[in-house]
Amino acid sequence: MHRRDFIGGVALAAAGLALPSLHGAQAAPVRGRVLPVALQPGDTIGLVSPSSATDEPFDLQLGQEAMEALGLKVRLGPHLASRRGHLAGTDAERAGDINAMFGDRQVKAIVCARGGSGAARLLPLLDYGLIRRNPKALLGYSDITALHNALLSQAGLVSFHGPIGIGSWNSFNADQFRRVFFGRELMEYRNVAERGDELVVRKNRTITLRGGKAQGELVGGNLAVLTALAGSPYLPDFSGKILFLEDVSEAPYRVDRMFSTLRLMGALDRIAGLVFGECTDCNPGDGYGSLTLSQILDDYITPLGIPAYRGAMIGHIRQQFILPVGGRVEMDADAGTIRMLEGVFQG
Repeated sequence: MHRRDFIGGVALAAAGLALPSLHGAQAAPVRGRVLPVALQPGDTIGLVSPSSATDEPFDLQLGQEAMEALGLKVRLGPHLASRRGHLAGTDAERAGDINAMFGDRQVKAIVCARGGSGAARLLPLLDYGLIRRNPKALLGYSDITALHNALLSQAGLVSFHGPIGIGSWNSFNADQFRRVFFGRELMEYRNVAERGDELVVRKNRTITLRGGKAQGELVGGNLAVLTALAGSPYLPDFSGKILFLEDVSEAPYRVDRMFSTLRLMGALDRIAGLVFGECTDCNPGDGYGSLTLSQILDDYITPLGIPAYRGAMIGHIRQQFILPVGGRVEMDADAGTIRMLEGVFQG
């Protein structure tokens, strides 16, 4: 496909699809989870851009090709390649693409092309009643954390934290996708050990902060995006939940501030366990001094007395788990694993 043809072809093919109203769409938090419909090879997925625009249009073509290589048909959001400032179109356009994909009966799942910034702007514009009536899997990470938490808190919908459309679809990520979505496996997420020529394994190690096991629904995502939702109705109840977190390019003092927010809002006191993934490029900078990530976790997590570990393959890394946000899991802080306790699809 030529780039010109690709950009010109981003029209939604669902003829006669009525777009839900974007005004007054916010619903009261719901009780009870809703599982998405199952996905099969040959199904159609929607590719949308809820956050930042994509600088290189060819990346969007690569994202489409990756989905097709997984055996899926792709419907492109009309504003997939749009731009308004750093955003992929206006808030109404981006929210409209998401609402339309949930309302399109031919579309069985939705993949976010990329993260960046801006998804939180859409939360009051999403039609949660429509979404609850048409539950579909939504996949993405980083800024897509805002959507995951809103879908769970406002529609009860289980969604999936994992690779974005234009990201790396290496063999690990593709295998995760097939096992989660096509195989509908009860996954056990365990880091891939990479010994290399070292005497002991150094890469992809998990570190136990406090041992033990815990069960509960999985919630969380990107730390910065999650804490930015504090005080809004778009966060789920943290009581008895397993909280997973990741981040990128955040100075330790900012990570400390975010954990302080989670503690002040009462979230940390209510969770049953914590899994911290990768905080990529979060090392202390030059200057008088800084807390380390280990010290921050020791200050905020260790006193809770709950099972916790760090180093899971979650975050801004090449190989990453595809986790069900809202799915029931068991975490084992000693083994460094997360295990699904039940299916996360209908049927």
